Amino acid sequence: MLPRNANQPKASLPAAAPSPAVLTDFDDTAAVQNVAEMLLERFGDPSWKQVRQRFREGDLTLKEYQEIAFRQIQADRATMQAFVQENANLRPHFGALWDYCLAHSVPMAVVSQGLDFYIKALLHKEGYPQVPVYSVNTRFTRRGITYQYRHTNPGQEHLGNSKGLVVDQYRQQGHYVIYIGDGRSDFEAAERADLVFAHKVLAEECQRQQIPFQPFQDFGSVLAALRKFRANGASAGAATESRVRLGRPRESREFGSMHEEGSR
Repeated sequence: MLPRNANQPKASLPAAAPSPAVLTDFDDTAAVQNVAEMLLERFGDPSWKQVRQRFREGDLTLKEYQEIAFRQIQADRATMQAFVQENANLRPHFGALWDYCLAHSVPMAVVSQGLDFYIKALLHKEGYPQVPVYSVNTRFTRRGITYQYRHTNPGQEHLGNSKGLVVDQYRQQGHYVIYIGDGRSDFEAAERADLVFAHKVLAEECQRQQIPFQPFQDFGSVLAALRKFRANGASAGAATESRVRLGRPRESREFGSMHEEGSR
């Protein structure tokens, strides 16, 4: 056999398919209920609905709305966590999806603009305390709840955490991101994700702005898509046509008519 010419270019190997990652919103998505509103209904001052209306009309950011509404709550952390564990539940097949991801080293996380204490309470009750959570970090003090926002876009800290920023971080690590959501706070994530499962307001907005998505009812369809992707590679996500990965600045987006604020 003739020796290989040292200067002969080597045949290029096919690029490896990106590894998947699953990111899901919490209120009205991972959780069947809007848990934040359940807590406000049970423990909040009746004025919280007026604050919500100001948010719906665009006078307040979601960050401002949430902080003002929860400022009126007198219940402590343990009381509210117990209420969540008694009255809320995760959407069907969430656990099966988590178990599959765990078994196949697929990153999965909750990405929410809601509050950590109630998200973790429900995950713990359902038996999934190890699920990573990107949310608003809270501390309960004698003066009330304090908030920490660790996932903000530079220069946009006043808007609170950015779900789009989290999606970008996973994509920069080489992941094919599957995102599940329901509300307008999920839209910046949907713009950036590779495969979107949407319902309610997010589905309406994706349709209006021609962003491909698959309808979401429970996590069974997400698990099926993940299995297919791992078997067939990126071709399994054929519904993910090319799209703008980096969305417009959050302040400049124009949304269609929406009758509810959607998820946190």
